[in-house]
This record gives sequence, C-alpha cells and structure tokens, in this order.
Amino acid sequence: MTRYLLKRLGGALLVLLVLSVAIYALFYLAPGDPARLACGDRCSTAQVDQVRERLGLGEPVLAQYAHFLQGIFVGRDYSTGTALLHCDAPCLGFSYKNDQQVTQLILDRAPATLSLAVGAMAVWLIVGVGTGLLSALRRGGITERVLTVITLAATGTPVFILGLLLLMLVCAYLQWLPFPSYVALTDDPEQWAWNMLLPWLTLGFFESAKYARLTRSSTLETLAEDHIRTFRAYGVGERAIVGRHALRGALPPVIALNANDFGTVMGGAVLTETLFGIPGIGKTLVDAVRVVDLPVVVGVVLVTGTVVVLANVVADLLYAAADRRVALR
Repeated sequence: MTRYLLKRLGGALLVLLVLSVAIYALFYLAPGDPARLACGDRCSTAQVDQVRERLGLGEPVLAQYAHFLQGIFVGRDYSTGTALLHCDAPCLGFSYKNDQQVTQLILDRAPATLSLAVGAMAVWLIVGVGTGLLSALRRGGITERVLTVITLAATGTPVFILGLLLLMLVCAYLQWLPFPSYVALTDDPEQWAWNMLLPWLTLGFFESAKYARLTRSSTLETLAEDHIRTFRAYGVGERAIVGRHALRGALPPVIALNANDFGTVMGGAVLTETLFGIPGIGKTLVDAVRVVDLPVVVGVVLVTGTVVVLANVVADLLYAAADRRVALR
C-alpha cells in the first residue's frame, strides 16, 4: 500500500506540473495582449504599459513561468505601481482590480463553497446510492419503474431549472422557507443550515441521478457473480449478502465518481452559487471573467484542477482499501 501511495502521489505531482503549464500558457500566452485585456479598452497606452510591468509580462516567457512557480512554492514580490508588495507562498498572483492577493481571495470564498460541496455530497450519496440499491433489489417491480422515472427526470432537468422550481415551490408558493441569503457557519449555524438547505437539495438531487444508475448497474453485476451464488447456496441470508458483499463490491465505482464530483464542486458550482447568491469560488470565477481579472481566473482554475487531482488520489486510496487487488497491480 505504501508503494501504491507513493506512486499515486508522484503521478499527481506530474499532473499538477503539466496542469500549471497548460493553464499559464492558455491565459498568458494565447493570442492577444493580457495587459490590454486586464486593463480594458478605455486604458491609454501608458496605463497598459503600467499593467504589463505590474504583471511582469515584459520578461521572457520562461522567466514569467519561473516567477509564477516561484510564487507558488516560495512567494514573490509584486509591484502595485507605488509600492512593492510581498506575496507569501502559495502565491497565485495579485488582483489589481480587487487590490488583493488571489490566494487570500480564494481562501475567503472557500468556506462557502465547502459548505455547499459537503452538504450536496451527503444528499447525492444518500439519495443516489439508496435509490440505486433499492432499484437493483426490486428489479422488475413497480418500485424500480417509479425510481427509474425519478432518475430520468433528475437527469433531464438542468440544475438552474431545478433550483428555480424549488425556490418558487418552497419559498414563494408554500412559504416554508424565506428566500435563501447566505450566512456563514461561524456567524449563525442554524441560519446557515436553513439557508443552505435548498442549494444542497438542488445540487444533490441533480447529481444523485448518476449515482443511482451507477449503483444499480454495479449492484446487479456484483449479485450475478459466482461467489454471491455460492453464499446463497450455503444458506447465507439475503441481508448479509447485500450488506457485507454485494454493496462493498458495488462501492468502488461510486467512490471514484464521488471524488471527481466533489473536486469539481469544490472548484466552484457556478450555476448553483450564482442562483442562490452564495459567495463561493464559482461566483468569484464568474465575476473575474466578467471583468477580465486574469490573475484571479488563473488562480481559481489552478486551484480547481489541484482539488480534482487530489480528490482522485484520495479516491484511489479508498478504492484500494475497498479492493486490495488494486494496490497490488
């Protein structure tokens, strides 16, 4: 297992290095002038030159990328035009539009996104895995047909449509809850939970359809294996077969999918955060794209990719723990 862990971590570091090169090249070396884009069309030539100097775009390409990596690992200095500002590692750049370090900006928004991701993950795992397992165990019956219809409805409904329907039904028509307004967990835990309930249900129900289909197919495949038939031949109870053997065999694909989805949501559930006014990473990315704040866009995309890669490493370890044969390959 130790060798498997080291191999996976080494692969993750290589992927992150390639990712950083791709992201930097995409945003700073693509056709067009990054300084002009960051400053805007109304800026004079002198103002564009000043922005170019602040961003360090006048240096050779390799030197620019080297300084970018230097900021991530040891920090770097940035010119604000009137003073020299030191950015501690991990430094993802400096947003001149927000007059704030990109790392601190992302850290300020991360708790809101984490709140959304953890709650939504709980919903999609409970609903998706539970629905898929029940559908597999009731194969061919009315229960499976009803659950299949619900799953197809969840798959075909865009997340913003589902969110709007929940807002109109729960908040406007039934008036069970006020319209959500984000409250930090540290400020008021009870209000935080009530205001996050609809975003959790929206994103969780939307994602749960994938888990229902995957769990159903994995469970049916596991139940058809020879060792399950052997257990039944020896008189082992159906509950023990499903709980101890079939479900465990069906979980590894769910673990892999969950890691990828959790990493993606942590990178910013743009539609959900925008719809419910959650000041998370996704909304920050949208705002940065709107005003062409390149350092923030690069920082958010790099953090998103890093979270996805690390989440998949954790998924591989959980996968290996569930199936020891994986670690021996």
